Amino acid sequence: MSELVSDDDLARARIDTAFRQQLMAASLDRLLSVLNHMRREGDDNPERARQIREGVALAVKLADRLQLEDNSGPRAA
Repeated sequence: MSELVSDDDLARARIDTAFRQQLMAASLDRLLSVLNHMRREGDDNPERARQIREGVALAVKLADRLQLEDNSGPRAA
């Protein structure tokens, strides 16, 4: 897996709204990819099922934040 978010990325995301949205979108894509991989493995491990549920909850939160940020931008008159 590629490197996770660096401290420099986090610092930039705090001040650059477009970069923050890009970072969240990339994180959501990475999370969905991992969840899909876990789902395809298909064993009935209760711990894996818990991790998938937790990942789905996180994906929903990220998607909500992306939606909020997308809607908070400038609007045409």
